[in-house]
Amino acid sequence: MTYQALARKWRPRDFSALVGQDHVVRALRNALQSKRLHHAYLFTGTRGVGKTTIARILAKSLNCVGPDGAGDITATPCNVCPACTAIDAGRFVDYIEMDAASNRGVDEMAQLLERAAYAPSNARFKVYTIDEVHMLSAHAFNAMLKTLEEPPEYIKFILATTDPQRIPVTVLSRCLQFNLKQVTPAAIVERLALVLASEGLQADTAPLRALAWAARGSMRDALSLLDQAIVFSAGQPTMESVQQMLGSMDASVLVQLLDAVADNQTARVLALADEMAERGLAFSQALRDLASLLHRIALMQGVPEFFDEDSQSAEIRRLGEKISREQVQLLYQIALHGRNDLSLAPDEYAGFTMTLLRMLAFAPELAASATGAARSAALVAAKPLRTSVPPPVRIEKIAEERADPPTESIDWPALAARLQLAGLARELALRSELIAHEGNHFTLRVPVKALLEAGNESRVRAALSDHFGRPVRLTTQIGATTGATAASRNESVRAARQKEAEDAIYADPFVRELIENFGASVDPRSIRPVKPDA
Repeated sequence: MTYQALARKWRPRDFSALVGQDHVVRALRNALQSKRLHHAYLFTGTRGVGKTTIARILAKSLNCVGPDGAGDITATPCNVCPACTAIDAGRFVDYIEMDAASNRGVDEMAQLLERAAYAPSNARFKVYTIDEVHMLSAHAFNAMLKTLEEPPEYIKFILATTDPQRIPVTVLSRCLQFNLKQVTPAAIVERLALVLASEGLQADTAPLRALAWAARGSMRDALSLLDQAIVFSAGQPTMESVQQMLGSMDASVLVQLLDAVADNQTARVLALADEMAERGLAFSQALRDLASLLHRIALMQGVPEFFDEDSQSAEIRRLGEKISREQVQLLYQIALHGRNDLSLAPDEYAGFTMTLLRMLAFAPELAASATGAARSAALVAAKPLRTSVPPPVRIEKIAEERADPPTESIDWPALAARLQLAGLARELALRSELIAHEGNHFTLRVPVKALLEAGNESRVRAALSDHFGRPVRLTTQIGATTGATAASRNESVRAARQKEAEDAIYADPFVRELIENFGASVDPRSIRPVKPDA
């Protein structure tokens, strides 16, 4: 028997076999059971999520006659009657699939509409499925408008597209639109495991998860990649063989890479890059995997309830404790920009290593952080700082009449926010922490060395001198801040306002009634404070 690709062999034949599209299946089943059938449906979504598959299942549901030939419209097609088997085989005369990419003109549309005038030959409904409908020309869309609005009672139109924005609104308004979601990696892994078991093969979860991530939400792509992995690994897909096939790297290498960046070990970072080059790994894929790892670290740090536990969870938690949230965001942006810039680099190796060197340039010196933290603790204990905001300085006073500001009166976060600074110099002031102040001598702890570059320190010194009306000495140390910064205060204010906004929503009588009577839930991410951030 001729081998059939897994993507075709395991194409769902009824609604129960569809993966990840429960919201669409529920609506269509209800419509079929109640016989509230619209004349035109539009399915949108990325490739390989089931648009044309749902169209075929819907066509079978409309025309199924059951095993005994006496059935009616159903939400569960029998798959054994002549109509079901003919639609599956692609030879049902009253089910017409048209690819709009190759039949996009007004002449092709006129021929289709001309055939639509004739009643079905051996079915309840004549079903037209137009795939990639957004490829139709403007004249073709105009030609189908009247028929799409008032078709004969025996005609059903099913449109499918990956780009609904290119469909005229006059067409959209005549259709029931269903947006198909990307299939989650977990659902893809479950489906791939079922396919392997049915094919008499075995594989661990790790290689299946790698295939699921590579598929990017497309079940068809996942099955095609599984087909390729089975051939590549001689019937036994392993993590190593899947990584070689995809050109991706082992997660442990990514962890080592981030560890080296966090520890500012330039030689170690470049050695890992050389090792990847020797193994022939794709640098674009490496940066994509690195960004994915940083995304998971950010989820663990910010919203742990959305963090999926797996074999890498322990390492991700360790990295999340080692690298600050700000640093994770910065490294993520560098990885994304580095991947976009690969095509502009002299070669991919140069582009990849330059991206890593850029990460190192912005990496905090953790060794200095440890010693700086201990030193600052002693200084702060000796000279505690008050958090009261000093009264605004009156500009009309001459500089000679101003007394040296006592240590106790300095509220550095408030002062840093008032300094006349912009750009990175302002970031330096907002993200630094005052650890000592004697007369006109200020000592600041800075979390990231890169903030001191390009003359930013001198700009802050000049701004302080302008503020106090006399020359000011400024000393900086590299180290982790303890939270007494303007940036952290602003974050605390934003968090407090966010909580006030959430509390106000939960306290609203109408919202409480919805929660109590209908089981509704509030998504905190959709709530924003009314007042703008400071």
